[in-house]
Amino acid sequence: MAPDDSPINNGPNIRLQPNNGPLVKPRPIHGYGSAMDIRQVVTGHDESGRAIFVADHAVHAFEPTLTPGSSFHLMWGSDGAVTYPSDGSEPGGAAYFPPVGGYRFGFFTLPPASHVGVPPHDIGDALAEMEARLPGMIGHMEPADPGMHTTDTTDFEIVIAGEVILELDDGAERLLRVGDTIVQNGTRHRWRNPGDVPATLAVFIVGAHRA
Repeated sequence: MAPDDSPINNGPNIRLQPNNGPLVKPRPIHGYGSAMDIRQVVTGHDESGRAIFVADHAVHAFEPTLTPGSSFHLMWGSDGAVTYPSDGSEPGGAAYFPPVGGYRFGFFTLPPASHVGVPPHDIGDALAEMEARLPGMIGHMEPADPGMHTTDTTDFEIVIAGEVILELDDGAERLLRVGDTIVQNGTRHRWRNPGDVPATLAVFIVGAHRA
């Protein structure tokens, strides 16, 4: 198999380069369905503490059967503070939302509200898939008020494509467009895409205490 055709998965996919030489060329970034591949370049240290590139690869989206048209890119995360120097391996985390001291970095995409997707054939299987790929997310959702959820996190977000409406308690809303940012302080909220194209946000999540 040629290097350019090597499979790329959604794991850390770390390729150490002791000599800091050229990395294996990643598969080209491309769109497919409502999702896309996102290129990720990772740095680290060699055994002498020298800064090197340790990975250059594509991260694929997870497209939940439960919510047709949506997608999630899980880019990086840790459940605690990290120590450097390191070889650049991802610490990883147990759940989608981090605990106190942990963090997550990723992207999520919402389809237009007018989008009509194919409903899951088996709700039980779709829920199990969601829990396996985005552990703990479903538990934060309010069954009686679809989309509303609250997490013990501080979320930093920026809209990078399309537009979204952020709704808080009592129907308070803000329309957010490309380049707009959000700092969400553990508030109850939901997202809605009022446009006619998918909306994508980059998000950095930090675990927080709740009194």
